[in-house]
Amino acid sequence: MKKQILSIVLLLSVLTGFAQTWKSDPAHSKLSFTVVHMGISDVSGRFNKFDATINATKPDFSDATVELTADVNSINTDVEMRDTHLKSPDFFDVAQFPSMSFKSSGITRLGKGNRYRLTGYLTLHGVTKPVTMLMVYRGTITNPQTKKPVTGFQVTGTIRRSDYGIGNKFPAAMLSDNVQIKADGEFQQP
Repeated sequence: MKKQILSIVLLLSVLTGFAQTWKSDPAHSKLSFTVVHMGISDVSGRFNKFDATINATKPDFSDATVELTADVNSINTDVEMRDTHLKSPDFFDVAQFPSMSFKSSGITRLGKGNRYRLTGYLTLHGVTKPVTMLMVYRGTITNPQTKKPVTGFQVTGTIRRSDYGIGNKFPAAMLSDNVQIKADGEFQQP
């Protein structure tokens, strides 16, 4: 029965032009990062407050546009002293730059599967730079509790903190310049 409902929803979406907006579900989404400390250990963190929106007119999301905003003050590495330091002018300077954002500029399917190259502009620490990320579409299902469709994505990539003027006092030998980004998102229609 659930599969039939999802099939009907997807068929109606195709017949009516699909055009849908999807919002991230905070309880089932995560925006995280990892840097290498002194060349020997990974240190990870996350931003606890963020919103992401995906708009698409095709059911396979091959024409999706993605927008994200995050509250930089919500940074959390599970070490309060480190979080306080990251919020300072030495790193993110949240008093001056309280948010970051991403806006996609293009999406390209990689092969025949569910992998896409997602390009766009990341604004962080007052600097806007083009970035390219890998986006994996994990599918669309019907949530058994809400009986509404939900869809899932994972976005991964690497940025350089020096491109954004973050932590310039700390050489790469102490704190890697490369920062791994990973966003896992479950999206629902508003």
